[in-house]
Amino acid sequence: MAEIKIGDTYVGDGRPCFVIAEIGINHNGSVELAKRLIDMAASSGCDAVKFQKRTVDVVYTPEELAKPRKNPFGETNGALKRGLEFDLSDYLEIDEYCRRNGIMWFASCWDEASVDFIDKFNPPCYKIASASLTDDNLLRHTRSKGKPIILSTGMSTPMQIDHAISVIGRGNLVLMHTCSTYPSRPEELNLRTIPVMSEEYRVPIGYSGHEIGIFPSVCSIALGACIVERHITLDRGLWGSDQAASIEGSELRTMIQEIRSIEVALGDGVKRLLPSEIPILEKLRRVGAAVLMDTTARQAA
Repeated sequence: MAEIKIGDTYVGDGRPCFVIAEIGINHNGSVELAKRLIDMAASSGCDAVKFQKRTVDVVYTPEELAKPRKNPFGETNGALKRGLEFDLSDYLEIDEYCRRNGIMWFASCWDEASVDFIDKFNPPCYKIASASLTDDNLLRHTRSKGKPIILSTGMSTPMQIDHAISVIGRGNLVLMHTCSTYPSRPEELNLRTIPVMSEEYRVPIGYSGHEIGIFPSVCSIALGACIVERHITLDRGLWGSDQAASIEGSELRTMIQEIRSIEVALGDGVKRLLPSEIPILEKLRRVGAAVLMDTTARQAA
């Protein structure tokens, strides 16, 4: 059975779906907004919230940072990127708030210094974003921390995924099927990839959804996803590039309720006559009912 342990929670085949609320950069640089999103995730029944951490001057070139881009923090892309980054005092506040609310938190780290920064908080796992799947040095540095790794595979070829796994190994690893288009169209989701990846890689497989709505994310459970991750927002009308592909509080609550219903409905795969079916059988079956009833009675005895 393919499974890992994130914090005190086992994740994998036969385990309840682990639901991650991706706050990402939807906090818009505000710790107070981040806390409201944490509240939403915790009250909805999510297992964890996830942020993103970058060392801006490492991840982006000077030319990229200098590009004109009007935003709430200034007139350049650099002002935006720096405005969206939380510092140590911010994360100390977030860490304490998550502990108080009984919800795990971790981050997608886009560079080695960010991994070291987040490691100060002893996260239960690390997420490696699809954009970083081909960054061997980052893969190795993240693996050196000895924590479970959740690796997203959007915009990646099978050869690139195979190479990433050869770098970090299969132990303590979850692969996330995803389409990196924000938002994704239904024909881009290719959910049948989930069982194919499970058979191919023999590690737990999750689904990171960027579609509008919740139906594909719920369906992913029936195909074997053991983790579902969705961007969350207080309001899709808020400023920010990720808001449109995010779900609001009512959708998040409904998604988790439907995931739990699907888990129950999937059952154990053993075909059996249910006690609740017997009165219907007696009423509707014309041939063989008495024999079957007698057999059922003897088996019960």
